[in-house]
Amino acid sequence: MIDGHFIRALESCTLSEQEFNHAGHVRAAYLYLQSGDFAEALMRLRRSIRNYAGSLGKPDRYHETITVAYLALIQQLLCERGDGGGWTGFARVAPELFEPDLLLKFYSKSQLDSQLARRIFVLPGAEFR
Repeated sequence: MIDGHFIRALESCTLSEQEFNHAGHVRAAYLYLQSGDFAEALMRLRRSIRNYAGSLGKPDRYHETITVAYLALIQQLLCERGDGGGWTGFARVAPELFEPDLLLKFYSKSQLDSQLARRIFVLPGAEFR
């Protein structure tokens, strides 16, 4: 599916769940960063994920820390490695984005699993008591 169709399907909540897997989330973040600055990309990504999850009857699936952390990692890799000439190329030059448990290099599992991290962005290792 071409990028424009992918984003339109996501935003209209017609994208299949199989296509909005982890790679689909990374792709959406990449495409939003390509069309705007970080703040705008984050706003659009939040809205799209929340609306999509809500359309599936699963509004509790949205996770703020995971969303912000991945968007920041993608932006950093875009700055360091370039855009790859498009989504497919970028996916090839940034394979670590598809590693299971990538965020566990920065966060503890308990921190990522917390309700606070789901609700707001928390900094890595900032487990306040």
